Amino acid sequence: MSTAPAPAPARPVGLWLALFGLIAAWSAWRPHDGPTWAMETAPAFLGLLLLAASWRRFRFTPLAYWLLLAHAAILFTGGHYTYAKVPAFDALRDLLGTARNDFDKLGHFAQGFVPAVIARELIVRRALVRGTGWARFFTVAVCLAISAAYELIEWAAAVALGSGADEFLGTQGDPWDTQKDMATALLGALLAVTLLAPLHDRQIARVRAAEG
Repeated sequence: MSTAPAPAPARPVGLWLALFGLIAAWSAWRPHDGPTWAMETAPAFLGLLLLAASWRRFRFTPLAYWLLLAHAAILFTGGHYTYAKVPAFDALRDLLGTARNDFDKLGHFAQGFVPAVIARELIVRRALVRGTGWARFFTVAVCLAISAAYELIEWAAAVALGSGADEFLGTQGDPWDTQKDMATALLGALLAVTLLAPLHDRQIARVRAAEG
């Protein structure tokens, strides 16, 4: 019996790519700062390349792909405006009377929420561990590792670029910004493995059935 992934319908794939391309094109049109745009959006393009490279060998569930597109949209928005200057979150800041633009916290929440689905799917479908408890633990651990790695990249950028990295870092004067970013990613990962597990499991079961 063949174990090759069943081909996905062309229409959803085409729609996904079209939306990705449109959002990327909008983001690249006159961004606030060119070098910052390149650094902020690089993970989205890298993710697209990895998805394309793995397409024939391992296809994720629809939930994973649409969440990845949503995460890419967040990255493209942050790259276009810079995370500290997204207009909608400026308005939200003024409405709530807070001290900073918190769009970066949405980005870090997604940095935990979306990779949690990807990591969980790999762990479950590849049977890397036994038991749902261990699957949750390692999923969250992977997300924390990704968050920590990103903070190290930001640190390296700050050292290399000096004051030129201010837009990329987006700390907005908060000395605890790094710790809060990681805590936000942790919250996103925990919510993903808790709230999305039933839906995710159903989609994984359908993918397994299609693969035979």
